[in-house]
Amino acid sequence: MASLLALSQGREQWSTTYANQWFITSGGWFAGCNFIPSTAVNVLEMWQAETFDVPTITRELGYAQGIGFKVIRVFLHPLVWQQDPIAFKERMETFLTIAMSKGIRTMFVMFDDCWQPEGHLGPQPAPIPSVHNSQWVQSPGAAEFNNTDLFPLYKAYFLDVIGMFRNDSRVIIWDIYNEPGNSEHVSFSLPLLKLAFQWAREANPSQPITSGVWNYGPTFAELNAYQLSNSDSITFHEYADVADTQNRIQDMLTHGRPVVCSEYMARPLNSLFETHIPLFNSFNVSTINWGLVAGKTNTIFPWWSKEGDPVPKVWFHDVFYPNGTAFDEQEIVVIKNYTMPTKAIV
Repeated sequence: MASLLALSQGREQWSTTYANQWFITSGGWFAGCNFIPSTAVNVLEMWQAETFDVPTITRELGYAQGIGFKVIRVFLHPLVWQQDPIAFKERMETFLTIAMSKGIRTMFVMFDDCWQPEGHLGPQPAPIPSVHNSQWVQSPGAAEFNNTDLFPLYKAYFLDVIGMFRNDSRVIIWDIYNEPGNSEHVSFSLPLLKLAFQWAREANPSQPITSGVWNYGPTFAELNAYQLSNSDSITFHEYADVADTQNRIQDMLTHGRPVVCSEYMARPLNSLFETHIPLFNSFNVSTINWGLVAGKTNTIFPWWSKEGDPVPKVWFHDVFYPNGTAFDEQEIVVIKNYTMPTKAIV
């Protein structure tokens, strides 16, 4: 406890100069993916002791290594930490060791406003057939995210988890809140978002702190302004065609900080590897697509999928089948031409 109390002074937001120096010294431009093993239906199943699937994680991160991905974005959940903080951090350590053995660093996500309103510990429900992310859960849940009585617990989660890995070079960045305001929370998420930044700074990480903007409508203006004005490195989500994505990139670059698109790639929406990786690379904007291996999250199906829909001929997200076969070999060619240029395929 004493070590956590010693962190309470915290740090300020990085200057633009320091942030840009970090980007250069950390290796510069990268491509990567959001990752959950194909055997997990949600983050709770991924991280609980009984279902923490080391063989699958090891195998599937090998697929990411094979196409030159250098960063993975991985979601955490305070319920698993609360159950057993020491064991949870040990599993995080195991995960980081596996990822780094593949030459991959990790962006951890601390909170998340997306999908099902409540999660629970223990065995997780089976995926609903054909339904995109049918059992993914909000973190904290819809009944907890604005419960101020729980804020001391969330602060302890931040200080403990970020504090444990705050100088660990295997962690590239802390994404403290995914899509705040989603699930119709909108501005009700702002108090927790502000505290998440405060707690992350109190943990004093050597890595940048960020929260990615994702909804650009007027009702999200206050949330977006806070995220953009407090992030060390700018992150954003954009599932759109080249023209709209380029406009978004140019807007994000006006902040003068390193920029990472931490979610993109939805084939039916014309957000594609073959068009977007060259685009991101040309602006020196790093890029993290949604999904790696088709599995229990059902993210090969679109957001609007319904139970019983047939497997789409064109996957929405994801890159590989569970056996490592690519959905589209031409996509692999494009990815490698940017991630492994000395081994470029023409």
